[in-house]
Amino acid sequence: MYHGSCLCGAIKIELSGSIEDIIHCHCSLCRKNSGTAYATNGFINTSELNITDPQNKLGTYEFKPGKNRHFCTVCASPIFSSNADNPSKLRIRLGIIDSDITERPLSHNFVSSKANWDNLDADIPRYNGFEPARARHSK
Repeated sequence: MYHGSCLCGAIKIELSGSIEDIIHCHCSLCRKNSGTAYATNGFINTSELNITDPQNKLGTYEFKPGKNRHFCTVCASPIFSSNADNPSKLRIRLGIIDSDITERPLSHNFVSSKANWDNLDADIPRYNGFEPARARHSK
């Protein structure tokens, strides 16, 4: 069982099944939708997702006919995508899940359209908190 929520907590999810075919997608649509170098998505069964949205804050944007992105209308957190061609499956954004995820990504996809500044698994410093230079920007 997985639990998750949007950034503001208006929408909560509960997933009773597994997450399949997890990928890091570098396509321009995922980059724009996530505002990051790539989006990490996985497929779930629609029937295994329970959404708690007491204030009706789940919004939908149809970016192509039959293809929808679902998000919180308060904080704009992307929740999942749906496709009318396969209504039994949803593509969930893994960042929405608060629980530890046991499944792992299979691949980086659409790397030919990745952000030019993204070096994938570059050998750059890693920190458990903010990078030291961040203090310069918070003054």
